[in-house]
Formats: sequence, C-alpha cells, structure tokens
Amino acid sequence: MATAAASQPVAQHMPRHVAIIMDGNGRWAAQRHLPRAAGHRAGVEAVRAVTRAARAMGVQALTLYAFSSENWRRPAEEVSGLMGLLKFFIRNDLAELVRENVRLRVIGDYRRFPADVVALVDDALGRTAANTGPILAIALNYGAQAELVTAAQRLAARAAAGAIPVEAIDGDAIEAELETRELPPLDLLIRTSGEQRLSNFLLWQAAYAELLFVDTLWPDFGPDDLADAIRAFGQRQRRYGGL
Repeated sequence: MATAAASQPVAQHMPRHVAIIMDGNGRWAAQRHLPRAAGHRAGVEAVRAVTRAARAMGVQALTLYAFSSENWRRPAEEVSGLMGLLKFFIRNDLAELVRENVRLRVIGDYRRFPADVVALVDDALGRTAANTGPILAIALNYGAQAELVTAAQRLAARAAAGAIPVEAIDGDAIEAELETRELPPLDLLIRTSGEQRLSNFLLWQAAYAELLFVDTLWPDFGPDDLADAIRAFGQRQRRYGGL
C-alpha cells in the first residue's frame, strides 16, 4: 500500500478528468498460470484501489473503460463472468460511493446487458444521482464511433426538421450530444499493459488530452502508479495548438 506522501501529486498540476483503459487482466492471469477470470477479479480490486486513490488526490472525474462494444466478441463464458464482476462491484461498493458523495455515471448502451445487471445499474445511478462530489463514470458497452454517429444523427434530424439551422452544428453542439457532456473536459488518458492505441474510447474527448501509455498490467496498477501518471501530466506543456 502506498503511503499518503508517496501517492500525493502536486495539487496545482491535478487533472480534472482522468480516463483509464484498463488493459492486461488476461495477460496478468496467464503469467501466473491462472484462468482469465482470475485476472478480471484482480482487476476489480485494482478498480477499487484506484478509484479511492483518485478521490483522495482530488480528481474531479474518473472514467473507466470497463466493457467496450467490441467485447461482445469474447467467449460467452468470459462475457458472463464480466457481468458477474460488475454486479459484484455494484453490490459491494455502492454503499461506499453513496457515503463518499460520489456521483456514478454510465456511458454506453448498458441496456443491452442482462435485465438483472440493468436493474442494478439503474438502482446505483438513482442512489447516487443527488451526490455532489467527484464523478465515477463507467463505460459499459461503449464505443466512441457509435457515440459520434448517434450525436451526428440527432443533430441532423433536428436540422432536417427545421429546429436548428445547419450552421448551428458546431463543436459545442456535438459535445452537448456526447455521453460525457456532464463531465469536465478530458485532461489525461492512461492505458495500461503497454498497448498504445485508443481502442475506440473517447475519441472526440481525447483530442487535446494528454496520453500516457504504461507497461504495468491493470491488476498491478495501484495508487502509486496513478500518482506517477498525474505527476507526468503535470510536467507536460499543453499548448492547444499555440506556442
């Protein structure tokens, strides 16, 4: 467990919104000659530790890529196991999120999930809806390209109906249709396990985010690693196209 001093980055360099592609559960398990399900279980423990650390460090919003729209291609047994872990996390951690004033958000079409999972997610969203503290956003059945297509279709339909002029479809209008519209702008996107791609995650939102790819497998990523990532963010110069 990291000490408080070791885990605390410099406050003035704190990103408001951090997103994480949690990659490497399967490889973590393979290295230990364990089934993939064991890697996913260890990954849930990492989620718990990192979300607590992010709150302690003062991160306003944390978005975790938990289940992509492409994950349906995995074996049915693994998908079922992931659903079970999601239910486990909600049942075991919801009381803490409520107590800590965390606002839970979901991005993605989670209503494709089994009815019992949907019911649990809906209950969790309802029980944290009035909270005013940091946001924990979970990406469930999420794909950034589909998000952008849906936003474009909604705006096009309004323009076709005469509700808005075509000229009103600008960057602000698109952002207002995105599922992250209630979150601060994305400052830092981390991917674990050494892979260096976005995998259809927050493509619009990442336009000016700082990207950090680390070799650590997700189950081994902890508070110290998050603090290191935030320190690295603080050393970046964000010019947004300027000098």
